[in-house]
Amino acid sequence: MKLTVVGCSGSFPSPGSACSSYLVEADGFRLLLDMGNGALGELQRHVGLYDLDAIFLSHLHADHCADMCAYFVVRYYRHDGARPVPLPVYGPEGTEQHLTAAHGDTPSEQAMSEVFDFHTLKADSFEIGPFTVRTEKLRHPVDTFGIRVEHGGSTLAYSGDTGTCDALEGLARDADLFLCEASFVDGKEDIPDLHLNGREAGEAAARAGARRLVLTHIPPWTDENRNLADARAAYPGPVELAAPGAVYEF
Repeated sequence: MKLTVVGCSGSFPSPGSACSSYLVEADGFRLLLDMGNGALGELQRHVGLYDLDAIFLSHLHADHCADMCAYFVVRYYRHDGARPVPLPVYGPEGTEQHLTAAHGDTPSEQAMSEVFDFHTLKADSFEIGPFTVRTEKLRHPVDTFGIRVEHGGSTLAYSGDTGTCDALEGLARDADLFLCEASFVDGKEDIPDLHLNGREAGEAAARAGARRLVLTHIPPWTDENRNLADARAAYPGPVELAAPGAVYEF
């Protein structure tokens, strides 16, 4: 299994990174986790526009799904051939309607579903291509799902956006790589059920027994090195900051 960080900035793009987007590959299958602001441009550094096999949207905040509107244009108005078959998109209830409203000028109310095959997420286990995935509803102001992706004995866990909760640690249990948000600074922001800080991300990884922790979704106005230090103080395993273009194989 291969993970490529397409974008990792939280809340809005930074000068050096698009917002959340992560490419997971195995057996020639390409699953994209989120497509936030700026991600579509960066994605083309790694795969062709029509090479994705499925998309998972953790939730419907713009920094996780905004570039789906641009990707709709790519697929609906394909300039160099027939329109591709609808691409499976797994998202919270109302994803199709949300993206239609966000785009603002689709040819019809059904146009999104002509290029995307929408599946509504719930807490469940199922297959996406060669991957066995498990999704859990986490804690955020809108419906939000974390995901556990397994293949060939390897496991990736991705938090999406969340406050502290048992469900998150369950997803990350014994994961080879735990991709976890760390938006807040310990002692500065204390808003329940919204985001994690570096310490909380480290504590979650430690309790889950994850083998490796990668911090992501850190906003440009947050000191990423402070969050990294806080996570390292709470978690004994290897910890690093996500970076655009970083590749992990496990």
